[in-house]
Amino acid sequence: MTTTTPPRVPAGAPGTTAPVPANPRARRAARRRRLTACGVLMTPFFALLVTVFLIPVGTAVRLSFYSDDQPGLGFGPERTVFVGLRSYAAVLTDPTFLGGLGTVALYCLVYIPLLVLGALALALLLDSGAVRLRAFAQLGLFLPHAVPGIIAALIWLYLYTPGISPVIELFAKADLTIDFLGIHAVIPSIVNIALWSNLGYNTVVFYAALQAVPREVIEASVVDGAGPVRTALQVKTPLVRASIVMVAIFTLIWALQLFTEPMLLSQSSPMISSRFSPSMYIYDAAFTRNNYSLAAAASVVLLVCTIALSYGVTRFTSRAGNAEEAR
Repeated sequence: MTTTTPPRVPAGAPGTTAPVPANPRARRAARRRRLTACGVLMTPFFALLVTVFLIPVGTAVRLSFYSDDQPGLGFGPERTVFVGLRSYAAVLTDPTFLGGLGTVALYCLVYIPLLVLGALALALLLDSGAVRLRAFAQLGLFLPHAVPGIIAALIWLYLYTPGISPVIELFAKADLTIDFLGIHAVIPSIVNIALWSNLGYNTVVFYAALQAVPREVIEASVVDGAGPVRTALQVKTPLVRASIVMVAIFTLIWALQLFTEPMLLSQSSPMISSRFSPSMYIYDAAFTRNNYSLAAAASVVLLVCTIALSYGVTRFTSRAGNAEEAR
């Protein structure tokens, strides 16, 4: 009877695991090296997190509990006093701030579905091969995102302003009168600017995710008799769920910070006040009324709303995904 010696696999070859040192001291040294490497790699992230997020948030929270006061009927020296939750109470009972929250909520309800569904539809169209000159189509969709937001708002302000807009003049020739900056059209006008700027970018994000879908899965669905629409909706879309959730969350975060578009459009529309959105309310409190305590409190409230809504979207999509996988 002969025995066959198994082939010797070299250490570190693909598919093999690194041997665990038998010596406890060697294991501790290896673990210490791994932790050191992780610490070195994560240091830039935590440094940026502390510098650009935690320190500003901590400063805003501290500032919201203090206010500048002038005793003696306003003739005494100004001093900083602790006011507790007074600034938060002023923010949460201010109808202009609550109205700004309602405006942003309406903006999100219109803008986010249009952006996510529109970008996903364009990405599916590009991935299907129905669009010729795909590279030029991607470039054309992405170019508006390369335009700075303030420049994009100025372009659309020119197109929305009566008397100088060629679009309004064209509608007038067809006996159509549209007030893009009126009370009923101001939110759609702002949504249009944001869509023009961001639709192409998110289309590229979805298209990149679709390129990672295994071609074997798509070919199998075609063999099973699925048409292009069914393949796009029932095969491709579920496989890029993570990208859809990511785009939805990032879009929600940016939408809650609505500022640039209404700030510029307010120069030509009386429908957009200086406190149209929470971000504009914060700007007005800090740089027009010089009430930094009120601005800090409003910033904290907006931050809490953003975190809560982002967490809610994450939990909802996670439960929906788990329920679908359990079927």
